[in-house]
Amino acid sequence: MTNQSRSRLLVIAAAVLFSTGGAAIKAASLGGWQIASLRSGVGAVFVLAAIPETRRRWRWRMFPVAACYAATLISFVLANRLTTAANTIFLQSAAPLYVLVLGPLLLHEPVRRRDFAFVAVVVSGIVCFFVGSPHAVRTAPDPVRGNLAALFSGLSYAFMLVGLRWLARKDDNSAMATVGLGNLMAFLAALPLALPMPPVTPADIAILLYLGSIQIGIAYLCLARGIRHVPAVEATALLMAEPALNPLWAWLVHGETPGSWALAGGVLIVSVSIGAAAYRGSGSEAA
Repeated sequence: MTNQSRSRLLVIAAAVLFSTGGAAIKAASLGGWQIASLRSGVGAVFVLAAIPETRRRWRWRMFPVAACYAATLISFVLANRLTTAANTIFLQSAAPLYVLVLGPLLLHEPVRRRDFAFVAVVVSGIVCFFVGSPHAVRTAPDPVRGNLAALFSGLSYAFMLVGLRWLARKDDNSAMATVGLGNLMAFLAALPLALPMPPVTPADIAILLYLGSIQIGIAYLCLARGIRHVPAVEATALLMAEPALNPLWAWLVHGETPGSWALAGGVLIVSVSIGAAAYRGSGSEAA
């Protein structure tokens, strides 16, 4: 097996592990703030211990970027506790399209004419999640608030992506270090709202260890090792296995089924995200 083939498998493995987050978060009996804090606490310990890159090149300018990642981690958990796993991951998957808007504003990157079409389509996809009156179910007790938390998760993730570009411009190759710092910040930020801690069952401990060490830790380890030999556009397409599989695990484990409008919006967002990545990666310029 070639290095590139092995790297592709590692990126796919990362996407598959990432995709299990929604179902695992819903399986815990703890509240959203407890899960968010302890998941990131375990994740911070694991990635800092297992991935040397997370302990190197810490700089003060990393902190705002890591804070955006911490906000993404926390809001992702809260969204999964309130709305369906499909809604959460599809709305978060709109992040690359927000980058098209934030890039020119914060990084002074050129705006291309086709960017406006991408943004218009993804906005249409987002609207689909708020059409009608979403029904509350056991695994999604407050869909409207959960959808808003998922929107925030996608927006904060977009700010993180823009921040990583900003760090790269300063020759500060600290993406993996930002992952470690972001998990540590998420643990500390969510902890006050997680207290007092309710009784934790053995099942909860197993779920939290899985979420922190495997769904975050092993997944990022696979991604860090695999993405070195995979082109950015191809890596983006492979990572789209996460939003494709996330609702499947929630359906298999919890019997959770997203609505038809949510599925339509998700298809729009994921398809346009892949298209936008391919367009950006081609280096073609709009007239």
